[in-house]
Amino acid sequence: MVPQARPPLRIKEIFAMFFRPKKAEVVRRGVGGDSTEERTTTKIGGRTVTVRKVRELPTKPSKRKKGSARRAKKGAKRGGAKTTPNRTGQSGRQSGGNRNQKRPHHRMDRAVPLPPAGKRQMLVRVLPHQTQIVVMEGPLLVEHYVHRSDQESKVGNIYMGVVRRVLPGLEAAFIDIGDKKDGVLYAGDLNARRRTAGRGPRIERQLRTGDQMLVQIEKDAMGSKGPRLTSQISLPGRHLVLSAKTSMLGISRRLPEAERNRLRKIIRTEPLAGFGLIVRTAAAGSSREEILADIVRLKDQWAKIEEDKKGKAPRLVHSEPSFLIRVLREHFTNDFSRLLVDDPDAFEEIRTYLQEVSPDLVARVKLDQGSKQGLFSRFRVNDQIKRALDQKVWLPSGGHLVIDRTEALTVIDVNTGKYVGEGNLEDTVLHNNLEAAEEIGHQLRLRDIGGIIVIDFIDMEITKNREAVLERLRSALAADKTTTQVHAVSSLGLVEMTRKNVSEGLVESFSEECPACYGRGLLLHEYAATSGDPIKPLTTRVAV
Repeated sequence: MVPQARPPLRIKEIFAMFFRPKKAEVVRRGVGGDSTEERTTTKIGGRTVTVRKVRELPTKPSKRKKGSARRAKKGAKRGGAKTTPNRTGQSGRQSGGNRNQKRPHHRMDRAVPLPPAGKRQMLVRVLPHQTQIVVMEGPLLVEHYVHRSDQESKVGNIYMGVVRRVLPGLEAAFIDIGDKKDGVLYAGDLNARRRTAGRGPRIERQLRTGDQMLVQIEKDAMGSKGPRLTSQISLPGRHLVLSAKTSMLGISRRLPEAERNRLRKIIRTEPLAGFGLIVRTAAAGSSREEILADIVRLKDQWAKIEEDKKGKAPRLVHSEPSFLIRVLREHFTNDFSRLLVDDPDAFEEIRTYLQEVSPDLVARVKLDQGSKQGLFSRFRVNDQIKRALDQKVWLPSGGHLVIDRTEALTVIDVNTGKYVGEGNLEDTVLHNNLEAAEEIGHQLRLRDIGGIIVIDFIDMEITKNREAVLERLRSALAADKTTTQVHAVSSLGLVEMTRKNVSEGLVESFSEECPACYGRGLLLHEYAATSGDPIKPLTTRVAV
């Protein structure tokens, strides 16, 4: 039997099939990972037709690394060009691509490690009016200390002071220590129970005008500010720091873990009732006898202070040793190859001190008097000091730093200068910033810059490059014994950091305020502003 042909659909039937709204009957809804199924009933050509609609859930895409997705997205935008690894490990264009397209940015996953420091040695130059001590790492000058006869540091001295004024609004008190300027004692430095964020004992409840108390200078007087004081007395020794009236026990984090554990076992064998101890980096490799001898020596000093504080105030109770001995105690350790000194009296003083605290270092002290050239001239120290006093510091590739010191903070500006680079702009900026970060760490140590420091690096677009510069800066500061703290890049692209400010820096030690501009660095034409007279340039007046 031959089947009959199906009659063609009319226009109205076709229109009804596509545009006639029908309510869908939901047979099964998707639950969890199940699919969704819908059925719709409609009439086509007089017949009832059921349309079954199944909506499957999309399959979960395979997890890809963010970097891979980002690179795929970039590749799609560029037209799907293939990439191949080049010799440096970076992804580059396949040969034969568009030569006008930009080269990929150079990314650094980690900071380039710093080269190891050269042979360390200490040079001491003694003059009638001042004593200078420098630390050399190979031919490079890294630290400078000076003591002038008219400027003596009093950090560490202990006084029996008298309270002159208590200022609750500033949470501070002025203490008379018998010096030209009264010292400042803040509530946070009054005792171990520090007052922070408005919490803790208020200073007016603990001090009254006329009270006598034992205080120690924590920071020298600078400018118009008096010395900063603390009532938390500590006595530094060669290997340890003894803290009175506390039970704190700490060990320098610069030491390896195995050495820290060894030193911890040693100091726990000595009874320390009423005292706290901090083990210094200089204690590395020291014997048990040397550590215990240092503890006994510091305890004897504290007993003498307790005896001497009885009497009329204000007055000095305990003074730190000479400038030369202080620097040796803090810095001359086993990693120094030698110490050269050009004065016989200083040579004997150094040997006597080391014979008592570190006999193994006595042989490294040498008297240098046979050369016709001065000690500093022979090691090119004078030239490096001159450059350290300059405002501008040149970098090896041609860039430079500009260091400006203000009352509130120090600002360091990084510039490319003569350096133009060889790759793209990001590579040029990265290389210049890495050199600047390393040099900034060196200049902060050499110039002894403290307080708040703001660094304006050249802007970089790649996040990893910014992180690499910060890591290089932290690595350069790792050798600095002065406490530093580096913060992340701010929203304005500035790096903020702090460095403990103890005494005057190199520039402040060898400079004075200009009597013409009073330290502003410019001459004001007040007559032009007030009377309207024309400004006479300085060059014209000098020529006349």
